[in-house]
Amino acid sequence: MSNGDESMEEYAEPVEEANGHSFYRVKQRIKDRSKKVAQTKEIFSKQAVQTKEILSKQAVKIAKQAEEHEKFINKVTHFVGVLGFGGFCFLLGARPQDTRYVYCLFYFIFVPLRWIYYRYKKWHYYLLDFCYYANTIFLVDLLLYPRNEKFFMVCFSFAEGPLAWALIVWRCSLVFSSLDKLVSVLIHLLPGLVFFTIRWWDPTTFAAMHPEGSSARASWPYVESKTYLWTWLFLVPLVAYSLWQALYFLIVNVLRRQRLLRDPEVMTSYRELSKKAQKANNMWWRLSGLLGDQNRLFMYILLQAIFSVATMALTVPIFLSYELHVIFQILKVCTSVWNGGSFLLEVMPRQVILKEKKKKAVVEPTDTQLEQTL
Repeated sequence: MSNGDESMEEYAEPVEEANGHSFYRVKQRIKDRSKKVAQTKEIFSKQAVQTKEILSKQAVKIAKQAEEHEKFINKVTHFVGVLGFGGFCFLLGARPQDTRYVYCLFYFIFVPLRWIYYRYKKWHYYLLDFCYYANTIFLVDLLLYPRNEKFFMVCFSFAEGPLAWALIVWRCSLVFSSLDKLVSVLIHLLPGLVFFTIRWWDPTTFAAMHPEGSSARASWPYVESKTYLWTWLFLVPLVAYSLWQALYFLIVNVLRRQRLLRDPEVMTSYRELSKKAQKANNMWWRLSGLLGDQNRLFMYILLQAIFSVATMALTVPIFLSYELHVIFQILKVCTSVWNGGSFLLEVMPRQVILKEKKKKAVVEPTDTQLEQTL
């Protein structure tokens, strides 16, 4: 071997060593970074768990305190509810264009309070129901896209379709002394009233529908094309509903399935409705069992889908007719008031008697224990 070759080999060896050393350093840096990322993730996950535990504990604490002062809270709720409902009716006539802001304020105050109460009662999966999904979409429309006609029509279909008819079919009761029942009614009733005012009574909308000194077609909303109406009042809302149904099934029946199986006290809409239907042995229970007990969940989803399709289809004639829309608003209010009267006169007395029996059952064992010790 020549001297030139030997020198080249001697030169190549340090280069290889340097390359190997630099590669090792890069590899080590990547490992260190990945460790730091893993540590950061672990810290954030621990903090998230701790925050969740703190919030849950606070929710339970607040709910327990509320139960201890139930009578006083019911009196305050009745007082504020009656005055608030009267004030809303006045606003509906005086400044209908401002009802949307009252609705938004109601949502931002009472839905978080409902989460606190439902978290304590193990009812928090109710907040995944379609009514909350729809109400969130309403907020986006009213606050961010108030003049978007297509978005408005989708929201109109939700508000005067499944939400409005749920108020009637599920017998929501307007009871001013019960915060839970009052919020349930308003979540289903207020959106329809808000979109009714936008559709017919809002001054800007009314001016667009009836332009002065012009025979031109109204600029907003377009009601001439039936295809356009059915697309944005029926087809698009149906797609949005299907998206919610898929997400709900994924979260409740797949991702949280084991959690629900471990704790039968955790309530979902399906669990509550199936228990009530089984106890009453009514039409819904018989319909859900047509394909056998093992397919009741599928039948529940199917019946809910049929209900949504039918009620969304009914929003088209309601959207076109002012008279029909007014009659529908009156029907919703009258139904909830009638159900509230039935609850106060028939259901509430039985609940009071049951509570008194439970209190006596708790007091009597303590008395007997004291006597035995003495």
